[in-house]
Amino acid sequence: MSRVAEFILRRKGGKRWHWTDIVTWVWLVGGLFVMFGPAVWLVGSSFKSPAALAEFPPTILPYVTQKVTVEGYDKPLDLYNVTLPDGSKATLAEVRRIGIVSQMIDPQKPGEIVKVNISQRTPVREMSFASENYTEPFTHFDFVRYLWNSVFVTVTATLITLVVNSMAAFALSKYEFRGRTFAMLLILATLMVPLSVIMVPLYSIVSALGLFNNLWGVILPTVATPTGVFILRQYMLTIPDELIDAARMDKASEWQIYWRIILPLTAPALAVLAIFSVVWRWNDFLWPLIVLSRKELYTLQVGLSIYSGELNVQWHFILAMTVVTMIPVVLVFIFLQRFITTGIAGTGLK
Repeated sequence: MSRVAEFILRRKGGKRWHWTDIVTWVWLVGGLFVMFGPAVWLVGSSFKSPAALAEFPPTILPYVTQKVTVEGYDKPLDLYNVTLPDGSKATLAEVRRIGIVSQMIDPQKPGEIVKVNISQRTPVREMSFASENYTEPFTHFDFVRYLWNSVFVTVTATLITLVVNSMAAFALSKYEFRGRTFAMLLILATLMVPLSVIMVPLYSIVSALGLFNNLWGVILPTVATPTGVFILRQYMLTIPDELIDAARMDKASEWQIYWRIILPLTAPALAVLAIFSVVWRWNDFLWPLIVLSRKELYTLQVGLSIYSGELNVQWHFILAMTVVTMIPVVLVFIFLQRFITTGIAGTGLK
């Protein structure tokens, strides 16, 4: 542990602080807050009640005002620390608020009402986690179905993407034929075509094939990605052609060469593409919204929109389910992160 602390706290100037040490620490700490601050706020706010989310200034942790049951009142009353006109302090319960005046009582002596300016009171807070933000969507809004739809679309689309893109990359990297470079440039050129341009013809094709209101209508139009073909092709260029020639001399078929030699050697690049594909499909909102109109077919991202009404937005449910949607992507990244540097670095070699 001492070695870890020594490594983290080491300084360029020896015992004294060098200006580069200060800049480095400011940069690292600032980057830490920028990257993880929103995520921490999201997780903390997902446990807040609607009233706690509406408070200003906002807090990271889910604090709520303590309540007390007072004889003679049907509902529990909020507790406040109050500064009385004589300067003394007391803990009172609020009965009602009229403008800037709060009518309060002593929970031990509820017979006398004390009028206090709202600027002279502060709520008695306690930490409370609203776990119903996570349970209610699964019990009342069929969120389990949305979760299954997203898992099916993401896993299926990712597997097909890996197969289709790797086949195209294999052909473009290991086969010599006229127009190979032009075909690759044409594939890369499609990166400049936004989805909004091809949305109408793509919708027409999906509708003509009878894939409207079908999860396959979400999966199939996006399985071939120019980014995936480029990453895999550049990585496959680093594989020696002598391996393929030796396999052909051993009378291996092209499919065996692809399946037993190329794919295993391309595992780091495939892992990178798998991470990209999972993130793309899991977070996709626009295309599933266009293709799917039946609620039982909604994916998670489309299902979240049911909490956004014209006059009411249920932010506590949206934040909680957003945390749920983050978990699979984070898990995929954790398990495959060791391939990212190798896979991306290998795409620039030839």
